[in-house]
Amino acid sequence: MEHNSTILAVDDEQIGRELIEALLIGRGYNLVFAKDGTEALEKASQIVPDLILLDVMMPGMDGFEVCRRLRTDPLLAEVPIIMVTALGDRDSRLRGIESGVDDFITKPFDQVELRARVQTITRLSQNRRRALEALRKNMAETEHLLLNILPKPIAERLKQDQGVIADRFDEVTILFADIVGFTKFAVHASPTELVALLNEIFSVFDRLTERYGLEKIKTIGDKYMVAGGLPTPRRDHVEAIAEIALDMQHEVALYNQRNNRQFSIRIGINTGPVVAGVIGVKKFIYDLWGDTVNLASRMETQGVEGRIQVTEATYNHLQDKYLFEKRGMIQVRNRGEIDTYFLRGRKTE
Repeated sequence: MEHNSTILAVDDEQIGRELIEALLIGRGYNLVFAKDGTEALEKASQIVPDLILLDVMMPGMDGFEVCRRLRTDPLLAEVPIIMVTALGDRDSRLRGIESGVDDFITKPFDQVELRARVQTITRLSQNRRRALEALRKNMAETEHLLLNILPKPIAERLKQDQGVIADRFDEVTILFADIVGFTKFAVHASPTELVALLNEIFSVFDRLTERYGLEKIKTIGDKYMVAGGLPTPRRDHVEAIAEIALDMQHEVALYNQRNNRQFSIRIGINTGPVVAGVIGVKKFIYDLWGDTVNLASRMETQGVEGRIQVTEATYNHLQDKYLFEKRGMIQVRNRGEIDTYFLRGRKTE
């Protein structure tokens, strides 16, 4: 066998179809036949062949019209077409070229010539198809990697070359979570153990982020940052962040049970306006800026082990649906004293 290509042969005469079959059968080709232009268009769309052998003189729709219609179909526009014709004049060949024909062979055709042309074109067609499949695979992998780095709406804007991407959001909710005890553990653990631990816990956090429709911003060492309400605004961003915070506590407790560890998690949350955008031309990231981000970070660093500390702005959004414990005023650098609360759980109906 020479090939494993699919060839669509279009001829309104039975004898013509039988002749093509006799010349190509047994050479590894998958032969599909159509007896007129309408059937040819239907079968071509179904199988997307590697080559079309197209007769010119057919009732109803001639080969030129079939070729023109094939070239308007995105799936079939690049499929090679050899026009099999008894018309040997220059005008007919020009019409064929204008219709999108790739090659011609004149009836009665030479058997060796037909086989040689079919072999050459199907080989080129398969090589091109393999190249396109490889390109599509690479593009899909690139797309997957891009979406792992950036939110989908931001990735789409970046692909459209919009230049600087920076947006202001009037209200979002930011969460910082830090694994308490990780630094002490890192002193005695191997690099493999450190990475495995972070990967296990942060992978769970990633799944929670996806479940609640939130946006993971980044990890910094053993710190995890997630935001709600961007890049697509949503009204329940504060509640979604509250839910993930409570679930994070639960998941760390489960991790400790499975691995006989004593880690806890310290979480800080704040709500307010931010600026979000993409920075860098290499290893770029989607990041957030503003006082809201800074204060959310302070809620974590100045929080309490095993607790979820929130600002008054976040508390005001959640007080009717969640249980809180008032911590009172704490001193925050560059902000002075601010009122804070501990999120304890969900209120039962």
